[in-house]
Amino acid sequence: MSKNTQTKGRSDGMIAENRRSRRDYEVEDTLEAGIVLTGSEVKSLREGKANIAEAYVSPEQGELWLINCEIQTYKGANRFNHEPRRKRKLLVSRRELSKLSQEVERAGRTIVPLKFYFNDRGIAKLLIGTATGRKNYDKRNVEAKRDWARQKARILKEG
Repeated sequence: MSKNTQTKGRSDGMIAENRRSRRDYEVEDTLEAGIVLTGSEVKSLREGKANIAEAYVSPEQGELWLINCEIQTYKGANRFNHEPRRKRKLLVSRRELSKLSQEVERAGRTIVPLKFYFNDRGIAKLLIGTATGRKNYDKRNVEAKRDWARQKARILKEG
């Protein structure tokens, strides 16, 4: 990978990951989406300054929007800088957009951003997933199963 496509400190192109989404939601299906960015936003992403922990995706007016994603301002942009928490348009095909919209409206699912990264060609991509929310007891059950699997693997490794 060339120097221009790498993010600061990461060789795999990863910018940000929403770890809480796997805990709070049961993710059924994932989709890679492009994102419309300004130049200062791309420069800031190359430095790894993004946060998608509180972000969500919403289909509005026939388009898909990323809302509440924070991309910090780029110091070298001066007065041409971007607004850190602006709405950003996501790029998906018409067929995928209609499928996502139907799942949100009919099935009551949520579209959650999972990962923000640069692909092999150095283009910023967002991995989104359709998900249903988990209740607190579901979260505890999943955590207990994960802990048991970890203990079981440790026991088998020792024995």
